[in-house]
Amino acid sequence: MRKFYFASLSLLLAQMLFAQVGGRSTYEFLNLISSPRQAALGGKVITNYDDDVNQPLFNPASINVEMGSQIGLNIVNYIGDVTYGSASYAFTYDRHVETFHAGVTYINYGTFEGRDINGEFTNDFKGNEVAFSMGYARNIPWTDFYVGANVKLISSKLEEFTSFGGAVDLGLIYVNERWGVNMAMTVRNLGVQFTKFDDRREDLPLEVIFGISQKLYSLPFRWHLTLENLQQWDLTFENPERNNQGVGDNVVDGDVSFVNNAFRHLVLGAEFFPESAINLRVGYNFRRGEELRFVESRSFAGVSAGFGLKINNLKFSYTFAKYTTAVNSSFFGLNIYL
Repeated sequence: MRKFYFASLSLLLAQMLFAQVGGRSTYEFLNLISSPRQAALGGKVITNYDDDVNQPLFNPASINVEMGSQIGLNIVNYIGDVTYGSASYAFTYDRHVETFHAGVTYINYGTFEGRDINGEFTNDFKGNEVAFSMGYARNIPWTDFYVGANVKLISSKLEEFTSFGGAVDLGLIYVNERWGVNMAMTVRNLGVQFTKFDDRREDLPLEVIFGISQKLYSLPFRWHLTLENLQQWDLTFENPERNNQGVGDNVVDGDVSFVNNAFRHLVLGAEFFPESAINLRVGYNFRRGEELRFVESRSFAGVSAGFGLKINNLKFSYTFAKYTTAVNSSFFGLNIYL
């Protein structure tokens, strides 16, 4: 009966994470985007080096003194009863030691109806996962490079099954203030399960990301280019909508070209008035667009858009994005400058 519970729940979670490179590792929630700013720019942007206290959750090298005494709170209405989000806080110790960052990332899968192997109702149960992180970054002396690391403790509870794990994120960012260019790379979720759900130890969702962005000198505009999931070349999934009808009743799988697969690593974003009290953001995630696109049907899959509004010591952010074929997702964020 335990295996039946676990298999059913695992299948459901894999379906909900269809637009991610998921279903192959445990703790997949670690790669979900909770920051409205990141989500609006297409997701997984790692090149921002400013006072955004949410940024270190994806690139610890971005931790800096401008984030000091700031709290970031984010929540995402994902699908059905599933919600997830994050909380961040940065504390500047002194001018020498500088700034530490703490974060919490969580996902609540809602309530499930329990059934036994005969389909008879047993009881309702819930599933949730959470990760606690601590991060720190330093400048490499006499250079424009910064390095940082997050250490994470992870807890997962799916019905009566529990698991604990640990991981680290490693980040590097290059900041050229003269040309307004930032380049960055991160290796995320290097870790292991301390305790297993059942009798098999699972891999964590390792991800390698590279990004570059530039603030234009004469215009209030910053463009972003991100290459995600560089640890894995083939990001394709079978899409029944692209199957071609063969001779008789035979169905021939639609092939994904080399160029199409290459573009699935690409995320593009643009931020207008990035240093103003009001800024606008838009992005396009090629992989998400391909995975959720219907053939011969117009769709906004892959497109995301949002805005940020700062009033005194508060900054509110909102983003609209399509992460599943069923519903749209809304991202809400609040940064508090203490």
